[in-house]
Formats: sequence, structure tokens, C-alpha cells
Amino acid sequence: MQSKATSVQQYLDELPEDRKEPLSKLRLQILKNLPEGVKETINYGMLGYVIPHSVYPDGYHCNPKLPLPFMSLASQKNFIAVYSMVIYSKKEVMDWFVTEYTKRCKYKLDMGKSCIRFKKMDDIPFDLIGELTAKVGVDEWIDIYESAVKKK
Repeated sequence: MQSKATSVQQYLDELPEDRKEPLSKLRLQILKNLPEGVKETINYGMLGYVIPHSVYPDGYHCNPKLPLPFMSLASQKNFIAVYSMVIYSKKEVMDWFVTEYTKRCKYKLDMGKSCIRFKKMDDIPFDLIGELTAKVGVDEWIDIYESAVKKK
């Protein structure tokens, strides 16, 4: 469910009432823990946390006009989703996250490759998402990204 919002505030204003508080709390955790150099924007119709062209001029390989994605946050039809490119790309972070999630949450983890889905608004591990956000800095993320994408 991509939003047509063109600003972060517009995206937040358009949220359904039952999603405003949990999504805002997730956003706050992400913003408090963002590595230096990551910027909040609208990307792919959701809240995007990206490495801007001023830091990484090459941009995203799928569309170099777009900045390099780091993380996203979205209100989908049946859940709130956190998309972490780091979880998808770094096995140690994935393993850490799965272990920590099971310690902190009473419901089973619902996750795809980079997508963490929260259907139960009362069981979102806000602090864990903050910790995940801070796990990898900008330079390390660029190194991980380039080792996976660029031919050497």
C-alpha cells in the first residue's frame, strides 16, 4: 500500500487513527538511533531512511536517481512494516535480531527477507527497532552494499 504523500508530515497525517501512535513511536526510535549521515524522506511511498547523494553520489543501483536505501517504515493494509536493508544483507544482524525478538515479544516473528511485520500493535518491540537502527553505520552499510552489488 504505497502512499501518495510527498512529505513525511503528510504521510503521518494520512495514517489511520489506530496506526498513528505505534508508527510514530517506531519512527521516534528510528530517528533517535539513526547513524549520522542517514536522512528521513519519502521513498517508495513510505517513510524512507536513506544515504543521500551528498554522502553516496552513486545512489541506488536499481535507480541511481534515488538515494541508497537504509531502512523504511510503512503502514500497510494489515500491518505496520519495518524494512531493514541491513537485516537482509548481514547475517549476524539477522541472527541477533531473531534471538532478541523471541526474548522480548510474546507473538511469533512475522518476517520476510528485509520486512518485519507487526500485526499486533501491543507487541511491537520499539526499543529493539531502535537498537537495530543503530547496528550499522553509514560507512559499513556502504561497504556491505558495494560488496554485494558492485563488480570488483
